[in-house]
Amino acid sequence: MENTIVAISTPLGRGAISIIRLSGPNSLDIAKNVFYSKNLNFNKIEPNKLYLGSFLLEENKEKCFMVFFKNPVSYTGEDMVEFQIHGGVFLSQKILNVLISKGAVLALPGEFSERAFENGKISLDEAEAIIGEINAESESELLANLNLASGKLKQKIKLMQDDLTNQIAQIEATLDYPEEDFEKSAKDAIFSSISKIKKDLKSFIDQAENLKYINQGVNIAIVGAPNVGKSSLLNALIGQEKAIVTDIAGTTRDIVNEQIIYNGIKFNFIDTAGIRESDDKVEKIGIEKSLQSIKNADIVLCVLDGSKSLDEIDLKILKTVEKYKHIIVINKTDLPRKVNNFDGEISLSAKNENGIEELKKAIFDFVISKNIDFNKMMVVNERQSNILKDCYKICDKILNDKEQSMDIIAMEIKNLWNCLGKITGQCENESIIDIIFSKFCLGK
Repeated sequence: MENTIVAISTPLGRGAISIIRLSGPNSLDIAKNVFYSKNLNFNKIEPNKLYLGSFLLEENKEKCFMVFFKNPVSYTGEDMVEFQIHGGVFLSQKILNVLISKGAVLALPGEFSERAFENGKISLDEAEAIIGEINAESESELLANLNLASGKLKQKIKLMQDDLTNQIAQIEATLDYPEEDFEKSAKDAIFSSISKIKKDLKSFIDQAENLKYINQGVNIAIVGAPNVGKSSLLNALIGQEKAIVTDIAGTTRDIVNEQIIYNGIKFNFIDTAGIRESDDKVEKIGIEKSLQSIKNADIVLCVLDGSKSLDEIDLKILKTVEKYKHIIVINKTDLPRKVNNFDGEISLSAKNENGIEELKKAIFDFVISKNIDFNKMMVVNERQSNILKDCYKICDKILNDKEQSMDIIAMEIKNLWNCLGKITGQCENESIIDIIFSKFCLGK
């Protein structure tokens, strides 16, 4: 018989409540030994009803709520009991120890969700979405994971697998009746089906190109010569006075990192040291870091002082950034302009904060696909993205070698079916399951 597991499901610390959950065949029996309520008859307990009572702690009692979830209508698909107690590290640990002493086993990280998967309550992609919801740091990341958790991707993958199953059945009929002229019509249907699947996969893969920005944000390096207003620009972009602003050249000697959320995407701004020739050892280190930031950034804001003619340092910086994704930012528009126009430039005054919103929009439009719909985005992690790319390659292989025998085509279609199933867990390879659930926290 499977163990009954237990864990604290809320973060440890001081708070209004802490939740401790049991899951397994002995959940209710364990609860009978530790919980008392005058309104509760355990022989006639109503599932999904909150009972107010006392948790028995040796000679003391803890006033709390208890709720029973009857299988299969529970998160794990098993009998479950949850206790809602007063928040507190010591109290939570005390109750946990009592439940273990009554026969429960401390759950492994992710074991509740793994049991939910094993009992058909969630698919593998939905489980990963739960991890994503917990760890989401921006609106776009949360939306993508909420869509994934709703089962939309699982439904689309299932439709693809069902189609492939039908094609395999068609091939087997062709092989069973070789005297009939089924092969040509069967191949036409197969290649039409694979072409449609390939098109759908391409749509997912195109969405996945934005995964980096959804999960990690956009890394934006602010570079330029000393005193062009980089630190003032950073302060204007984030709406706070974080970077030191002076008239002294070389004030910023190290990297300054700040974040904002724009249109649901994290913007990670990196204010760099002014790039110039310097004999100062500390400043030289800062300049080297600036050059490295240019290489690592998703987009570079090349800041120029619009009130001064370009000098040798400006021209050198322009030459450096031209091979990277960049936007030319003309600062100090509050002063008479002396710089020529650049294609695609953004003119602004960091001092007066004029043009700041236009720059944010330009950054977003530059790096985020115009056709991305965060309300429909579902593929949210690198594992899923790589699987989709593998599936796309299998489709290509099938379509590029149409003269293969039917049994070889059937083998490739089964390979494609299995590859798709790695996303939802409906496949022959179970080795990925433990890896996925090991990423969960205790009690989930």
